[in-house]
Amino acid sequence: MIRIETPTFADLEELTAVAKQTFVQSHGHSASKNDVDSYLEANYSVDIFKAEINNPDFVYRVLFYNNELVGYSKIVYNNPISAINEMNITKLDRIYILEKFHGSGLGVKLFNYNINLAKDNGQLGIWLFTWIENKRAIGFYEKMGFKIVGSYDFKLSANHTNPNHQMYLKF
Repeated sequence: MIRIETPTFADLEELTAVAKQTFVQSHGHSASKNDVDSYLEANYSVDIFKAEINNPDFVYRVLFYNNELVGYSKIVYNNPISAINEMNITKLDRIYILEKFHGSGLGVKLFNYNINLAKDNGQLGIWLFTWIENKRAIGFYEKMGFKIVGSYDFKLSANHTNPNHQMYLKF
């Protein structure tokens, strides 16, 4: 059984654990363990998730499969950037699925759920950043219709940045 829902305070510990695990699975080999651990400590805590799910600017969703939290997403409506000449566009800030569920179709379900949220809220498109070495993610986004429209250096630490593609899907 698949459920996609707004996270509650009861989900915070599990959400934080899944968020850390999926970040490491996707980006852990992109920098030193110290850099990755420092980034996680600064950005992936129960307190940070608690504050963000209470912030109306952020739209979080958690994905459950057979009552196990296996992924999550975060979008931000009306978040324009210079590479895209549109105002009413959504940033897909995060979308992660545990690695053992890659290829299961769960990521597509969560992705489509977010697309529908954006459309239902009057958005004209959705954009994201993805690490240029994350070929699986880039292939997924291209298959879903995204185009590369720019680049961005993601600052993982004071000593390390990862080059990212900026990708956009116009509705």
